[in-house]
Amino acid sequence: MRKEPRQARSRATVEMIIEAGARILSNEGWAGFTTNKVADTAGLSVGSLYQYFPDKLSLIEAIRRRHLNDCLAVMRKCQIEGLTAAQFVANLVQGMIAAHSTCPGLHRVLLDDAPIFDGYMNPNSTFEVEYLAYYEKAVATYRRRELDMIDRTAALLISDAIDGVIHNAARRGTLRDPAVQSELIRLVSLYLADGGEVAAP
Repeated sequence: MRKEPRQARSRATVEMIIEAGARILSNEGWAGFTTNKVADTAGLSVGSLYQYFPDKLSLIEAIRRRHLNDCLAVMRKCQIEGLTAAQFVANLVQGMIAAHSTCPGLHRVLLDDAPIFDGYMNPNSTFEVEYLAYYEKAVATYRRRELDMIDRTAALLISDAIDGVIHNAARRGTLRDPAVQSELIRLVSLYLADGGEVAAP
C-alpha cells in the first residue's frame, strides 16, 4: 500500500476499496478489473483510491491478504480441545466454506488469473507457518502422540485436501452443495483420527 490507514475513517475507506475490488473480481474477472471500476463501485474518486493503492497489482495483493487473514480467523475461532475429530473438522470446513462463499468467483480469479507475488509462494511465510502449525496441532491432538515425520506430512495433506476441495468447489460453483461439505468432513475426520500406520506391501 502507498500509505497505511491510521484513522478510523481511512481504515473504513480502505475496506470499502478492498470490498469493491473483491466484488468486481468475482463478477467480472481479471479482464474486467480496473482501478476506475473499483473506485466507482466504492463510491470514491480514483484519486482517493490512489492515495492508498498505487496500481491494481497492489490492490490485488491487499485483496489476497484479506482472504488469507479471513482463513486464519476461521482457524483461530475453531478450537480443537474438547471436540471429536468429526466435530472439529465440521466446524473448520463449514467456516472455510463460509469464508469462500462471500465472493465465490473471486477465488478462481486469485488462483487462476491474477498475478501471484513471490511472497505468497514462500513456505516459510508468517501465514504458512501459522497455517500448518494449526493442522499439526490437530494431528497431534487426535492421534494422541508427539508428531513424527508421517504426522507432519499428514498435517500438510489435510490442509491441502481442505484447500483443494474448497477452491475447486468455488471454481465449479458447488460450494453450497451439502454433499461436497459432508463428504469433505467425512474424508478429513477419518484420516485425521487414523493412527498413520503404513500397511505392509
